[in-house]
Amino acid sequence: MSTEMPALIHIVDDDDSMRAALARLLSAAGYSTRTYASAGDFLIHAGDAPTGCLLLDLHMPGPDGLALQDALRRRGVTLPTVFLSGRGDIASSVRALKAGASDFLTKPVQAELLLNAVHEALQADAPQRALRAQRLLAQQRFAALSERERTVFELVVQGALTKQIAEQLGVSERTVKSCRAVVMDKMGATSLPELVRLSAALAGPAG
Repeated sequence: MSTEMPALIHIVDDDDSMRAALARLLSAAGYSTRTYASAGDFLIHAGDAPTGCLLLDLHMPGPDGLALQDALRRRGVTLPTVFLSGRGDIASSVRALKAGASDFLTKPVQAELLLNAVHEALQADAPQRALRAQRLLAQQRFAALSERERTVFELVVQGALTKQIAEQLGVSERTVKSCRAVVMDKMGATSLPELVRLSAALAGPAG
């Protein structure tokens, strides 16, 4: 059996009974859930880098589902999103899907159809989740480097030789070698190619 934590599903819907019903259904299917009564509630309480999947009602008082989708995109958040709408709205569904939504379902939605949509959204997002996790880990490790270690890190991944780094920093080659070893250890890299991949992860797109 998998030891992974259950995926978190964020449910945004202004209907109290609908939120509760969706949470029960998804919890019974093995997901973790959090519920929000409005787009603003989600933006305030979900955090800067929410993970999992967003189950989003289209029509809500105040900012609607499309407005929330736009706000998340502007923040660089690429959370897989399944829209729910109480009435058929072709123009809105097209707009949502073009903006990156995984699916657009009409209420009342069958349980199996909803669960399949959530599962497929999470599966499609799996490669991006892995990249985001790699980038976060690289950022955390890079933040632990001293200013000199960061400079050595950047010069090493640019292909600078030990002698060149020593001349640029005005230190001995021995000092550079020692600092490079510390950088490798702190970054969790065992080879230069691995260090370069971590550098690429740091430079990757947000979200």
